[in-house]
Amino acid sequence: MMNCPYCLSEVSDEAYVCKTCSRDLYLFKPMMAKVADLEGQLAAAPSPALYELRIAELEQLLDEQNQKLEKRSSLQWISDIALYLIIPLLLLLSAHWLIVVVYDTKMLYLRIISMVLPLPFAYALFNKSAYKLFPWFIGVIFLAISSVIGMSWITSLVDKTPVLPQNLFEWKEVLEYSASIAFSFLTGMLLGRVSYLAKQRARRAGLVNSMMKVASLNLKDGGASIKNVHGLMKKLQEYGGTVVALGTTAVSIYTGLKGIIGN
Repeated sequence: MMNCPYCLSEVSDEAYVCKTCSRDLYLFKPMMAKVADLEGQLAAAPSPALYELRIAELEQLLDEQNQKLEKRSSLQWISDIALYLIIPLLLLLSAHWLIVVVYDTKMLYLRIISMVLPLPFAYALFNKSAYKLFPWFIGVIFLAISSVIGMSWITSLVDKTPVLPQNLFEWKEVLEYSASIAFSFLTGMLLGRVSYLAKQRARRAGLVNSMMKVASLNLKDGGASIKNVHGLMKKLQEYGGTVVALGTTAVSIYTGLKGIIGN
């Protein structure tokens, strides 16, 4: 039902003449239909109080989700530290106990294990996600120092020797051994980062290729040169990290075996 614009009496939707005032409604029918439709929409619309209530509910859900994400992030950090720092530390100490105390064999085996063992843990860590380097660099220092001090403590329990180095030569050996462990972990970090970035580049390869095709079409003469430059940049990105990782591996091997080879 609609209201007559002249006498405001109710008029049926099909009527073109008001039965009360007998006025012609033909010209007003479209406008009256729109007004009636708007009135129906306003009547069906929820009140501002319901909107405010819904907004409050959504804000509460958002706060709860943020709290869950923060809690999950904290738990993830604890899990990563335990898995990628504490476990390698315990394995290094166990290897030292078996090689030095139980079997009393050559220290060369311990040095090799110390250079090899941290690398796969660091690789697995940085291959799965784009972690920041600085916090884990601090973790590398912790792993290296804790490993050497722990090994020295185990030796002191058996041989009744001081835990800390007593002269400049012993300090030099401790620093070289710590450096070999640290560079092994750093090598794994770099290789893992290279692998992770390679996977990300593979996912974006389709988009990059499409862009290069468009550039080649727009610059017919320079298309080949643009493609060559892009290929060169891609190779540098792929192999640059690997070269650095090989350099850290060489440093790790040198610092780990320097004292034994020199003897």
